[in-house]
Amino acid sequence: MLRVEDLTVRYGDAQVLLKVSFEAPEGCITCVLGPNGAGKTTLLRAITGLVSPFSGRILFGEREIQGKKTHDIARLGLIMIPEGRRLWAPLSVRENLEVGAYLLGEPVKVKQQMSYVFELFPHLASRRNQLCGTLSGGEQQMVAIGRGLMGAPKLLLLDEPSLGLAPLVVKEVYQAIQTIAEEGTTILLVEQNTRVALSVAAHGYVLETGAIVMEGEARSLSENPHIKEAYLGLV
Repeated sequence: MLRVEDLTVRYGDAQVLLKVSFEAPEGCITCVLGPNGAGKTTLLRAITGLVSPFSGRILFGEREIQGKKTHDIARLGLIMIPEGRRLWAPLSVRENLEVGAYLLGEPVKVKQQMSYVFELFPHLASRRNQLCGTLSGGEQQMVAIGRGLMGAPKLLLLDEPSLGLAPLVVKEVYQAIQTIAEEGTTILLVEQNTRVALSVAAHGYVLETGAIVMEGEARSLSENPHIKEAYLGLV
């Protein structure tokens, strides 16, 4: 579904990504792992049109999307849940979700997606009129994921969904991510939490200092000595 070929991104004279290539097949969870500062967020920003690549190609289906505007990329069905949630704190849960539905237009579709989000995160339904600024971090992350789902994405990009969350909340969020994938939405997951990412992904890539240094099936990566030592704290 998504294919990135030889992607290079620069900020002025600083090279952040160098000839990065990977694929996120339809119907799967694919993860990109790496330490803080490796270029993971820049990779997602380039895919979604927030950053212009210096060179390389980004294909969504058979369509090249590098250089396109972010809202045009979203209309194709490629939607990102950014790191840090980026919710509107003075707005309610329902209002934040409705913002994510601007691409749908038809009230019936908006209602259907809203129902889907509340089925996925049941306790958000009872908080639909609560201001997002008063929610816990875990609840805010659920709203952020729900807001992305309101656009009925074909491919959902998740940037560090476990960041700052307690282990039990991480488990709940990742159960929802698995459900989303099982119900037909392709997912590209960027994470520092290597253990949880590899537990749900089918395939993974390791990004270090702006370059892909390793790739493979998630199970294989979890048994790799470098991954065990550098990312899982095992020797």
